[in-house]
Amino acid sequence: MTALTTFVSAHDRRRPGVRAAVRSVHVLTLLVLLLIGVGPLYWMVKGAVTPPSELTTHPLALWPDRPLTGNFATAYHDLGVGRYLLNTCLIVGGSWFVQLFVSATAGFALSVLRPRFGRVVYGAVLATMFVPYTVNMVSLFVTVTDLPFLHLNLGDTYWAIWLPAGTNAFTVLLAKQFFDALPRELFDAARVDGASTRQLLTRIVLPMSRPVLAVISLLAIMHSWKDFIWPLVALTDPEKQPISVALAQLATQAPQDQLIAAMVLAVAPPVLVFVVCQKYLVAGLGFTGVKG
Repeated sequence: MTALTTFVSAHDRRRPGVRAAVRSVHVLTLLVLLLIGVGPLYWMVKGAVTPPSELTTHPLALWPDRPLTGNFATAYHDLGVGRYLLNTCLIVGGSWFVQLFVSATAGFALSVLRPRFGRVVYGAVLATMFVPYTVNMVSLFVTVTDLPFLHLNLGDTYWAIWLPAGTNAFTVLLAKQFFDALPRELFDAARVDGASTRQLLTRIVLPMSRPVLAVISLLAIMHSWKDFIWPLVALTDPEKQPISVALAQLATQAPQDQLIAAMVLAVAPPVLVFVVCQKYLVAGLGFTGVKG
């Protein structure tokens, strides 16, 4: 068993002065991290309940004298945030399903089935990671407005958001790396027992891949929730646009306090999802071997 190497030895830690200094550094580091992470969220909530006059006269006040808690209900109903959040949930749900399906099946094919030209396909998938997202936007828009072979116009529909979500090379890489770590003896034994390719995927690979599937799901949800440019281009009907696009339009017409309240409502769902699922994200990234 390898001993843990630290800057302070176990002998020095028993000294009262050193122990107090180490604890002080830990507490100070924790406070700084809390200030960096929670500070902007607190300031946003504070701005959402602060009257516009106080935002102008006392912008650095820690809390307003007369908080307006009704701004959240006003933003939800009068500004239409509730409808935009529903649109966002529809977009996120479809994008999550498509991305999870493509990543799992593509990773399974490249890692387990290993077709003859698998390395070429895998290299082409990785090559797309070096192309900026905005560079592909023109060709992507031309594709969704005139779908190849079918000649369908998917513009101004949620399919224009859902289908491109599957072209995420990073999640395919995560799935393939995780599947590479699975014991191939299981696959060989299943083949001997007469398992088909579909049974190999649904009964063996996917049940063992819950950590990486959780990571892909969380990444897909977070990316789809905050995406702005592509929904703005693909969806021109305001009744179908997500909250990320709606906030940019509300900024020119809504009062400042109600606009900030709408921002809090837009930020709350992904923050809650991340807080609840962050242990699965850390565990899944550990299994895949991907480090930040």
